[in-house]
Amino acid sequence: MADTKREIERKYESDDSGLPDLTGVAGVAAVIDKGVAQLDATYYDTADERLAASSITLRRRTGGSDAGWHLKFPVAQGVRDEIQAPLSDNLPITLAGLVRSRVRDAELVPVVRLRSNRDVRDLVDADGRLLAEVSVDAVLAQRLAGGDGSAQWTEIEVELADGVDPAFLDKVEKRLRKAGVRPSKSTSKLARALAETAPRKSKPDLASVEDPVTAGDHVLAYVRVQRDAIVGLDPAVRQDVEDSVHSMRVATRRMRSTFKSFGKVLDRAVTDPISDELKWLAGELGVDRDREVLNQRLSAALDEVPHALVSGPVAERLSHWAGDRPGGASGRLIGVLDSRRYLALLDALDGVLTDPPLLKAAGKKPGKVIPKAVRKDFGKVTALVEQALELEPGTDRDVAIHEARKKTKRTRYAAEAATPALGKTAKSLTKSMKSLQNLLGEHQDSVMARQTLRELSAVAHAAGESAFTYGLLYGREEQRAAAVEAELPAFWDEAKGGADVL
Repeated sequence: MADTKREIERKYESDDSGLPDLTGVAGVAAVIDKGVAQLDATYYDTADERLAASSITLRRRTGGSDAGWHLKFPVAQGVRDEIQAPLSDNLPITLAGLVRSRVRDAELVPVVRLRSNRDVRDLVDADGRLLAEVSVDAVLAQRLAGGDGSAQWTEIEVELADGVDPAFLDKVEKRLRKAGVRPSKSTSKLARALAETAPRKSKPDLASVEDPVTAGDHVLAYVRVQRDAIVGLDPAVRQDVEDSVHSMRVATRRMRSTFKSFGKVLDRAVTDPISDELKWLAGELGVDRDREVLNQRLSAALDEVPHALVSGPVAERLSHWAGDRPGGASGRLIGVLDSRRYLALLDALDGVLTDPPLLKAAGKKPGKVIPKAVRKDFGKVTALVEQALELEPGTDRDVAIHEARKKTKRTRYAAEAATPALGKTAKSLTKSMKSLQNLLGEHQDSVMARQTLRELSAVAHAAGESAFTYGLLYGREEQRAAAVEAELPAFWDEAKGGADVL
């Protein structure tokens, strides 16, 4: 099994003078010498260093108190999530899965070996509680793939103890700076090793990416963000991190919408097959998610019903329908993420960015091409909303509102993509479309809830149980849908005002 911990640390340059006196740091009652540990770590990556490009490190380390396999994902500056697995000769399957969205079919090979003499000190408070671990690391780095260079350096590492206020690191840094110690320029030992041992001709180009200029630049920038989100969320989905499935699903929808909205920029003959695969992935992600959300809605509604009005085992039937499962991503979903089809989709998304299927409009100024696409999407929303407002309450109106919601989402995502080029006008439209989407989404949730309640009622009735409570909940859902329909005209007038500026 793999364990996960949040690692908060800072690194500093060091010279032969070693560690400055830290007894003067506010809150530190003692600095305890923990001795010197011999660490030997081999870092793994693909030949083209895909993990390093995403600031991810994967290593097998011996020595010290936490020998084993360590996989680290960046969270923020100086913050990483470290997933640990027991020491073994081969990479554990669990960790291999967490990097599959980036590695795919490439082989993981040893790229760097780091041997360190780690001189450790514990900073503790007056109660003996550990505040931080401070170490002076004398590092020898040896390139194992892509060259044969080596490098040596010494650094100071300060790692915050669990449960300690991160502001404590500021106090330590203040003392270190006063002693002439400066923060390291490298984010990790691996990053420094790769940079200092790389062959001279292949030193990394640190030039910044140019700002988008053309309409094509802007659309591709938005596509790249969604591609990165899908790839980056893959490990979180496998670990069943809260909201990760929903977030990945939203990224697939954003990208599909972008391909459709900006069909004059990116050739749909190329992107339509990819859109079909994104739709497949969104559907797979939604199998458990949609039922989970609907279950939460119906359970909350049931909790509001007075006990005297709950007739029969309603909660039990609802739980059985929801298919409650233990924590962790379902085996079915992990199978999807391990499938050839999914990995081929990731490759196709990469292809759109490395060899974009640009059309003539892609080379034009964004101020002309992008607003036109957004207005076209908004026009479709207009037709559907006005159609819904003219219909009588019932199935036809429900369908029209649902279709309007889908087109509202597309317009919202198109406006999001347009925001860097168009500024406040696109940002304002994004906001109004999000509000409209939420309103229409509440209506659609009510439609789906009523459909489910009818099904549960029929099952209960066939089992000889009372269907009274299901009918009560159904009536309340009808009232919620009617309230949305009553609000829609005012919402729509406001949304139209936001689109007029485009």
